Amino acid sequence: MRIVIATGNPHKVDEIRAVLAPMGFTVVALPELGRPVPAEPDEPGVTFEENARIKARYYAAALGEAVLADDSGLEVDALQGAPGVHSAYWAGTEGSRAERDARNNAKLVESMRGVPAHRRQARFVCTMCVATPDGAVLVETRGEFEGVIAEEPRGAHGFGYDPHLFLPDRGVSSAELPPDEKNEVSHRGRAVRRLAYLITHKRIAW
Repeated sequence: MRIVIATGNPHKVDEIRAVLAPMGFTVVALPELGRPVPAEPDEPGVTFEENARIKARYYAAALGEAVLADDSGLEVDALQGAPGVHSAYWAGTEGSRAERDARNNAKLVESMRGVPAHRRQARFVCTMCVATPDGAVLVETRGEFEGVIAEEPRGAHGFGYDPHLFLPDRGVSSAELPPDEKNEVSHRGRAVRRLAYLITHKRIAW
């Protein structure tokens, strides 16, 4: 089954494809469509679910085929759930993805300065939505990946806040997990496996 992924983030595409391709899905990213793609829509939702739904419906209507969209980010308990839906642009919209990631991580470290170890709980959240051109939502899923915020970055894998989400049960950060191991336990891996399960076992088609 062909699935169009509504993202320009190659890291997200790689993680989703790594899970779905072995299951027999053909994963196509927006830049791979070979035709004009509209600019990203505004995402005014206050939850990850709302924003994933907005993106899926927007791109499905624009492209004339079913589209999978995700919205994901970091929730930090000591920051009342921030950065949340603002994770990607928490420290501003200027610059490249790598530059934004660096600023976001610097803001995270500064915001958590002085927070004791027992109050540094956080999690990555990923929600996914498949919508059709008529606006119908076929399936939605959610995955979470628990950890604590580390003061110092660790690891060279992953992207975004990965170097600062430490996993006490494994003794490593999210960025220290090899990609295949991360896909087994991450928020995105869990959300996409749940999505594939629902599509195949409930015989959802488009």
